[in-house]
Amino acid sequence: MSAAFAQVRWTLLAGNFVIGCGVMVVAGTLNDLAHSLGVSVALAGQLIALGALVMGIGAPLLANWVAGFDRRRLLALTLAWYAAGHALSALMPDYAALAPVRALCMLGAAVFTPQAAATIGHMTPPAQRGRAITFVFLGWSLASVAGMPIAAWIGETFGWRAAFATVAALAAAAALWVHAAMPDGVKPPALSRAAWREAFTHPALMAIVLVTALQSAGQFTLFSYFAPYYRQTLAATPAQISALFFWFGLFGLIGNVLLTRHIDRFGAARCVAVALALITLSLLAWPLAGSLAATALVLVPWALGCFSANSAQQARLGLTAPALAPALMALNTSAIYLGQAIGAASGGALLAASGFTWLSPVGVLWMAAAIALSAWAAARSRLAA
Repeated sequence: MSAAFAQVRWTLLAGNFVIGCGVMVVAGTLNDLAHSLGVSVALAGQLIALGALVMGIGAPLLANWVAGFDRRRLLALTLAWYAAGHALSALMPDYAALAPVRALCMLGAAVFTPQAAATIGHMTPPAQRGRAITFVFLGWSLASVAGMPIAAWIGETFGWRAAFATVAALAAAAALWVHAAMPDGVKPPALSRAAWREAFTHPALMAIVLVTALQSAGQFTLFSYFAPYYRQTLAATPAQISALFFWFGLFGLIGNVLLTRHIDRFGAARCVAVALALITLSLLAWPLAGSLAATALVLVPWALGCFSANSAQQARLGLTAPALAPALMALNTSAIYLGQAIGAASGGALLAASGFTWLSPVGVLWMAAAIALSAWAAARSRLAA
């Protein structure tokens, strides 16, 4: 591997780190955000659903529009947009003003994550493609290790505006690095309408994409409301809330590193099955999380499967149909975010109606559907092969 290509991999990982920090900053600062803007936690949590909805719809639509763009300029400009959006968000005076700015800001995430995956896949030999794609997705795991705990600490200590401003500064730095590291002329081939039609009408491929949406909804039904749960149910201090987010992120990183090392050996479908099972195990055990120590223990399986599930799903699609990878990456990213929107919105409604009681059981139902559909898609793919 050349030094220049290694730098490209690291800079795309860094870009995903910033994207992950921005996506998760609302969840990390939810307590202060709701208090500062004078809204309920359930309503503030709808910012997660709003941003996820924009990303979910925008990812496949924008993928076709940006198909002919040089990836060096596209990815750098996308991060610059993300930086400007978070800077403006930090200046908004109330919830009504923040919501549309947040929605527009998230268009950057809708473009960067799938295009970064498609770009590194285009630049990598087929035998190494799965590992390369999961490597750049380590950025999301690093965001959970460092970005989300830091955002939670900043939000609890200095306020949500300071956390948003921090994301803006990181995004600006990442934009400069991407522009410096990426070579000119990288343009994955644009897909024709026939290729998009093939992707949309392929039962196994669309089933895999739906698995991503289902498991994302299952996680974010509860994950979106970790911060208020820790404060209200566990009486956690700001430092303890930050520590729990760090703990979750640490094991998320470990899970993604293990996936990156072994996915080409065990196969993406098997790795997905293990990740989904681990997440479900934690959701089933959530009623036992009545103390800080018990919660930390219950979080471990979930964290191991959380980010590795999304990474394995991206690799699974890229390996199943390499020719359709740009479309499938965009659709899968869309599914991640649409699942987050559904989970955050439904979780907020449940929270407003009956508190935290039903968040984990509903999450289990989503995960059970994801596991069943993933098994069906794997069987269908084997028969087709």
